[in-house]
Amino acid sequence: MIPPDPPYENYFYSDCNSATQVIVTSPLPDSNLTVIGPRLIVAWPAGNSGACAFFAPENGVNGTLGISLRNSSIGNPLAAVYEGTPSSADPVVGVEGVIEFNSSAVLTIPILGSVRTIRDFTEGPSLLRSVIQDANTFLEDNGTVSISRSWLDNTTTTTLSFTAEGDGTVTHDNQTITFTAGQYRFSASYNYPQLEQLNTEALSFLSHSEKLLAGAWRFLTYFGRHSMISALLLEPVLSQGNGSATEAVIGAVLERINRTDGYACHEETIGDYATYLNLQNNITSTAPQWDYKMIDTDFFLPVLMKQYFVDSAVGPDRVEEFLSTKAGSINPNNQGLTWGELAQINAELIMNLSAPFATSPTRENLLRLKQGEVVGEWRDSTYSLGGGRIPYDVNTALVPAALRSIAALSRGSNGSIFAQHQDWSTLADEYAQVWEDSTLAFFEVTVPASEAVSRIENFANTSSFYNGPANTANITSDYTYHAVALDGNNNLSTVEVMHTDDCFRHFLLNTTNQSQLTRFINQTAHLILQPFPAGLTTPVGLVVANPSLASPDAAPVLHANFTNAAYHGTVVWSWQLAMMARGLEFQLDRCSGGSSLPEFCGDQVVAGNARAAYNRLWDVIDDNRQYLSSEVWSFIYRDDEFVFTPLGSLPPPPGVGGSTESNVRQLWSLTFLAVGRNEGFR
Repeated sequence: MIPPDPPYENYFYSDCNSATQVIVTSPLPDSNLTVIGPRLIVAWPAGNSGACAFFAPENGVNGTLGISLRNSSIGNPLAAVYEGTPSSADPVVGVEGVIEFNSSAVLTIPILGSVRTIRDFTEGPSLLRSVIQDANTFLEDNGTVSISRSWLDNTTTTTLSFTAEGDGTVTHDNQTITFTAGQYRFSASYNYPQLEQLNTEALSFLSHSEKLLAGAWRFLTYFGRHSMISALLLEPVLSQGNGSATEAVIGAVLERINRTDGYACHEETIGDYATYLNLQNNITSTAPQWDYKMIDTDFFLPVLMKQYFVDSAVGPDRVEEFLSTKAGSINPNNQGLTWGELAQINAELIMNLSAPFATSPTRENLLRLKQGEVVGEWRDSTYSLGGGRIPYDVNTALVPAALRSIAALSRGSNGSIFAQHQDWSTLADEYAQVWEDSTLAFFEVTVPASEAVSRIENFANTSSFYNGPANTANITSDYTYHAVALDGNNNLSTVEVMHTDDCFRHFLLNTTNQSQLTRFINQTAHLILQPFPAGLTTPVGLVVANPSLASPDAAPVLHANFTNAAYHGTVVWSWQLAMMARGLEFQLDRCSGGSSLPEFCGDQVVAGNARAAYNRLWDVIDDNRQYLSSEVWSFIYRDDEFVFTPLGSLPPPPGVGGSTESNVRQLWSLTFLAVGRNEGFR
């Protein structure tokens, strides 16, 4: 499987012993050489581990060195490395292949151990930690040069080696490895306990019996939000029942819940990086670490549990056995509890967090990011809520969806799931109604037509990355949208950024406040039907954020933070396309028969706009099928056209340490396996 993603070449290799991804980066003629350089990465899901080698042309002229993998007698292009051990120790596993340099090269920086360590270097201010780098050992033996590093656990060793094939020569002087032009056999291996893969195909590299991994190569570990959103969107095709991918997702989240407060784990840190973090706290341990700083992850759990244990054909028969599973196999802090008890602790948290607003629906009672944190939901890069403390998606969609699900779970399975809280079957619905009906108004922004045109034209005239038309001809009335967050930086009451997070509300809720629903459907359709920068749609997809309507006071900061190079800026995320498409389909489906149709179904203008937006979205999705399995991508505007551009090939925006690369395989970007166009809505 070699998905095209220039300047990156990706290769995947799996067998019964291990799974490996290899990424070769080689600059293109038009690459920004301050961002893109020759590089080899080998990544393994087990331990979120990897080896990385950065190369430079020996002549010092950037852009002249090209590297690539070649098919050979060794592999096409990869083959397995496996060295068994006579004892019970873990075998040495990995891959080998042939790499070619078009000119003499120098290996400038090797990083061996954890993918997180590699990411800290590539995405941050080029951090290299001496406790890790100083452990590298170099050896030259009979034409082979190798770099090995013993992990901080004093058990695992990662090795990266190169051997000349044909006329090439590899030499080692101190810690500098030099290659003449030619082909070289490389081998990357380590000895670490491997994960048990699930019996799946398209998801195989990311699917394991104990958890699903978020993405390759950068997120080869558990991420709660990623796995649950993926399971929700993939539901029609994801395996169910004992030992299934669905149960792996739910079980992984339950296993990692914080028993003291009910918060769900956002990210698990494992392997060499976990040992490193423990040492920073003067703890000698290889134990994983769990991150609970996000506020959105908690609310996805009951939604996914309801989808499986209430709505599916298989789940209701699995409730008793599954929820009686004893916890603690991964997180020993949860020993003595069952998964069902942990699910209840999580639901108690949600009921407690949502009660103040349900009782008194004021701005002060909306949910905020945790104290001291600048991130808390899926837009989890530093500036991607514009400094906002009150996120739109959590308050307007995730909280009421979780409450509806808690009510449904309480009614299901004869009341056995939350047996100690029988009142939740009605109380959670009552809370949900308040959250559904009363949250949108706090985020609503209305800009008079003339002012909207002026703001968008100012953006088009001053943008650092877009010099095309303002596309404001169709703005003839007040422009209404919902802010991405409240309480932003620089004392902004409202973070005036258009966005795609309406998809959560369309996908997760069937709201019943008819006038509000009609307006909401119409404004989402408007955002999709208006071309960027007047709306969200570009020829390469819907951008997840657009600051063009920011007020004059806010515009300088928001325009600078939400660019085409920002991780959550004016860029395209595949799973957001999928959720918006499925969400609009769900809402349009509500107009298909029945005696109590939503009022918007009878409004020819609004229903027509919704259908037109659905089809415009699918036209764009179909035009970009080759990119849909990628995590995120961007564009450059050149010669009056939007040109697809890998995000990692663009210089980072101001204040960000390094460029953010997209995963070529991202779990939630595989959701188009289950999300397709409804031809009945053409």
